[in-house]
Amino acid sequence: METENQLLTELKEIEKWEKSQKQLWIWDRIMRLPFKLLDRVTPSFIHKKIGLLLDELGSYVQTGGQYLIQENNVLNKIQKENPEIPIHSIDDAAGVPIISMKAVSEELKKSRGGFATVQGATTGFGGIFTLAADIPLMLGISLKTLQEIAIAYGYDPRKREERIFIVKCLQFSSSDIVGKKAILRELSSFHANREDSREVMSQLQGWREVVFTYRDQFGWKKLLQAVPVAGMVFGAITNRQAVHDVAETADMLYRKRRVLERLS
Repeated sequence: METENQLLTELKEIEKWEKSQKQLWIWDRIMRLPFKLLDRVTPSFIHKKIGLLLDELGSYVQTGGQYLIQENNVLNKIQKENPEIPIHSIDDAAGVPIISMKAVSEELKKSRGGFATVQGATTGFGGIFTLAADIPLMLGISLKTLQEIAIAYGYDPRKREERIFIVKCLQFSSSDIVGKKAILRELSSFHANREDSREVMSQLQGWREVVFTYRDQFGWKKLLQAVPVAGMVFGAITNRQAVHDVAETADMLYRKRRVLERLS
């Protein structure tokens, strides 16, 4: 198991990443300006499709629904990283070294990013005719990626509190600088006191904000992706980046939880 100094080194790396997330790049500032115009020119069926995500996220938090995954595939990856430790359950996975957890998380990030690239190119090929299919598929890939990384760090996404944490990670990855700061403060309460965290995480705020930021984040891509054939390029690149951001958020926030638990 890690020494205290090793855990503190991991914590510094995570805190450095958190600090970087609180800075809004000039390109992000520019991209956020014309959303009123975007609302007018985005086809109504896309607005309706994105609106359905609110109900989908609510259903996921309550029951897991169609998005709840089997953990065997991730446990097998953890077993390969730790052949000397028998891994039969998520509880077993919680006891492996953090360096192994990071390795599995990185592998999942790459594989899901590759899948999102192909999916974005496929749905972008048909332009506006296949555009609506891309939105729910991206939600599914994002939730699947978040759940797999949760398991990699020894947390069970079948538990409701973990599904809430997963949606907070999803919200964080698509939020602006103000939203990121607020979520980090909220998740700090989760890390600091487990009893208080149950109360904090029992009330999920921001489902609607998640949906709106999805609309904003995907808006320009969807307009570009609406052009047949040319939409392949935009769909592939932006879907890959979106899944990368989600996976990076999950890796950092779940790793922080595991580090703080071991330090305490």
